[in-house]
Amino acid sequence: MAVAFSMAWQQAAVKDRGEAAAPERAGAGAARMAGLVAFRRELHGCFGRRADALSELTDAILCAEGPVRSPAELSVEPEFRRGHGSVYDALAGGRIDAARLRRLQVAAMAPAAAGDPLMFGIDVTPLARPDAVFADEMVMVQVRGAGGDRYLPGWPLSVLAGVHWGSSSWVDAIEARRLRPGEDHADATVQQITDLLGDLAATGKWRAGDPPPLVMLDAGYPATDICHALAGQPVQVLARLRSDRVFYADPGPRAPGQRGAPRRHGQRFALTDEGTHHAPDVELAGESARYGKVRVRAWNGLHQALDRSGRWQDYPRDKQLPVVKGTVIQVTVERLPDGRKPPRDLWLWHCGPAEADADLVDLLWKAYLRRFDQEHFHRFAKVYLGLDAARLTSAEATGQWTALVLAAYTQLRLASVLIDDLRRPWHKKPGPGQILSPYRVRLGFRRLRAHLGTPARTAKSTRPGRGRPRGSKNRPRARQPIYRKNDNARKLDSKVA
Repeated sequence: MAVAFSMAWQQAAVKDRGEAAAPERAGAGAARMAGLVAFRRELHGCFGRRADALSELTDAILCAEGPVRSPAELSVEPEFRRGHGSVYDALAGGRIDAARLRRLQVAAMAPAAAGDPLMFGIDVTPLARPDAVFADEMVMVQVRGAGGDRYLPGWPLSVLAGVHWGSSSWVDAIEARRLRPGEDHADATVQQITDLLGDLAATGKWRAGDPPPLVMLDAGYPATDICHALAGQPVQVLARLRSDRVFYADPGPRAPGQRGAPRRHGQRFALTDEGTHHAPDVELAGESARYGKVRVRAWNGLHQALDRSGRWQDYPRDKQLPVVKGTVIQVTVERLPDGRKPPRDLWLWHCGPAEADADLVDLLWKAYLRRFDQEHFHRFAKVYLGLDAARLTSAEATGQWTALVLAAYTQLRLASVLIDDLRRPWHKKPGPGQILSPYRVRLGFRRLRAHLGTPARTAKSTRPGRGRPRGSKNRPRARQPIYRKNDNARKLDSKVA
């Protein structure tokens, strides 16, 4: 059993990052400016048709006064030099190379600290459209609120973002992939991780010999299934567990003279039943200013008992179901920052190329706390950048809008050390070397944009068309069906909620 712990580890990482921000602002401004200009130029290259309009629409998102309310309102911004009809024409008729844009976002990521893995979070955020009876490819999405969770028609987005150490809530926005009707959630996650690994290798962000990237998931993901699908790839998966999960230890060697098929599962390990917990392989303890006394315990080599249902119902009958081993981590704290008592234990599942030791366990539970920065990103993108403000009827056009919002956020992050602080009188003054928040960076982006220029060409002068032919009538649009998850036949329900 390894017993070693230091609560100052993450605090040291925060201090190093904060101290590095001030010299970068002072001495590397020209390089960061050139990097931002190069990103904007490459972003323009990711746009196919309507490239100039899409580029200026992204600038309008960044430079608009206040939150983005609708695409039409952006047409009156000086950065958008076209008519209001060009906004929707660009979203409906434009083309964006999603693979090239994702690789560009990966190339713009901030590097990890020496010896630490690159950290990523994947989570689903909904774009609810309860009244959009003509919108296509909608499914039922879970919307959380003060009155409880609700299920409404909309589009679910699987958002992939990079997270970092430190007190800042900045993330690396990489991709927001829309989950299509009938698409398996786990399959989409596996594909996102596989594409990410390819982009990391292609851009040089990860090389052989570096720590495997760490991907963190919430409790709604089938962690065992995802780990089995990613077996053999250089990646670590860290997922939160529901407290009702049950695992099993290795059955151990077979007793002499024992008959019958060998056992596949050993001692039972129920998360909520301490009587089934054997001695941990790693045990850590320490003090935290935010959480009080902290105890972390880890058990290696545990696995779940799979059955031939759900994702495993089509597994070959002539083969035994796989045994996917990993590490179960329990985090117990004395208190929570918001004062809720008593705090519940945090259970995590880790699976990677190497077995978790004391140093890795210490990194894992602290890294998972950084995953919640992604929630701040979702909120900022929706409230200020208008992620769910497009109100379009086309799912494909909504995907174009989502890509523009993520590209705009990346430009804010790259400009975070180039912006003059244009805080309002009621805003708190930042400390020395402190990185400005996304909201504060956006306040000053219009001034910076004047020095960046634009890769978009000036709009050509045109004459207005003749309009609708006299005597023509509107054709009623057909209502679009909504896919419901509980439809076992995977058919579209023709009724609109």
